[in-house]
Amino acid sequence: METVGVTPSKKEVVPKAVGEFVAGTMGGWAQVFVGHPFDTIKVRMQTQPSPPIYSGGMDCLRATLKGEGAKGLYKGVTSPLAGIGFCNAVVFAANGFFLRLLQSNSSEPLTLGQKAMAGGLAGGVMSFLNCPVELLKVKLQTQYGVAAAAASGVAGAVHKPYTGVFNCGVRTFQERGIRGLYRGLGITILRDIPSFWAYFGLYEGMKAALVYRRLGEADGSKSNGIEQFLAGGLAGISAWLTAYPQDVIKSRVQMGYLYKSATDAFRALLHEAKGGNWRIFFRGFGPTILRAFPANAATFVAYEWTMKALHM
Repeated sequence: METVGVTPSKKEVVPKAVGEFVAGTMGGWAQVFVGHPFDTIKVRMQTQPSPPIYSGGMDCLRATLKGEGAKGLYKGVTSPLAGIGFCNAVVFAANGFFLRLLQSNSSEPLTLGQKAMAGGLAGGVMSFLNCPVELLKVKLQTQYGVAAAAASGVAGAVHKPYTGVFNCGVRTFQERGIRGLYRGLGITILRDIPSFWAYFGLYEGMKAALVYRRLGEADGSKSNGIEQFLAGGLAGISAWLTAYPQDVIKSRVQMGYLYKSATDAFRALLHEAKGGNWRIFFRGFGPTILRAFPANAATFVAYEWTMKALHM
């Protein structure tokens, strides 16, 4: 289903911008339910000290399950469930807005480059909502329970400073003000603009390519559920390929106050990477890519299904 259509073929149940917002919310919730356990492993891998606590993603998974059970994989889920649903709604609505803006002065169909540009601009908008949501999530995800601390050997990890997402948000605001909630905004913007440029660009390109293979015409609006699933999953992978090192830096900055800024965190990572250990910029990459396909496939399928249900 094309995000922008010049002439709707069906009567719209709700205005297009509202439909995109609702559909984006549904897509965001689907993404959280499918992808949060992978995200927890990713964040713990990204923020572990040097020398590392875990030998790899599977080791981190085993230690988390042993120390905290399955619920440990869903630590901090309240923040993204409430926030990412809304953030996803905003980014899909923003993407639709920028697509209409680019379309407004031309009767010609938008090019793939223009669709990717709209996605990048939407990513810039999303950063301002994404930053505080992810900051609370990262703070909660990097808290280790008593049993988990014993299993992992994290010094000082037995202390649990936050009781939940609300407590985390209130205390962060009390201690640091609004700037505390927006810690890491700059690096979040540097992550999200190229990430969403690739995300929406590849999704639209893959849909068109899959429809062309099936019907002989490159019309993404005629895509079916399987094509949307494949395109969404690959779009999720492409988004992380363009932005993963930035995400590692962001997680380091947002987990606490060990680093003064993203630049400081980057310098520290460079120092740790001396001697050829450049993999430090890709810690947790495996769980992230494993998560990217199913989580984003679910996002786009839920989005497209909701848009269709609303006759968009």
